Amino acid sequence: TGSIVEEELEFSLGDLCRVCSVRTEFVVELVDEGALEPAGSERDEWRFPGASLQRVRTALRLHHDLGVNAAGAALILDLLDDIERLRARLQDLD
Repeated sequence: TGSIVEEELEFSLGDLCRVCSVRTEFVVELVDEGALEPAGSERDEWRFPGASLQRVRTALRLHHDLGVNAAGAALILDLLDDIERLRARLQDLD
């Protein structure tokens, strides 16, 4: 499935920006706000897990469709993660 493939992927900053058609500054803002957590200490060393692809695309939609800034997108992404965790817990209880 798509989620398994995403888990195996890893992107550099440039690759992630190209695949998502976003400017580097947009991704850097998401990192600064904690919405993305790359491995590596310097920008040219950053490596993003495959799940970052969906997070950037969601943040981009929030920005374009609703005018949400990077800080707002980070908050919304965290809330969406919480919802998914809660759904998974509910399924485990069934």
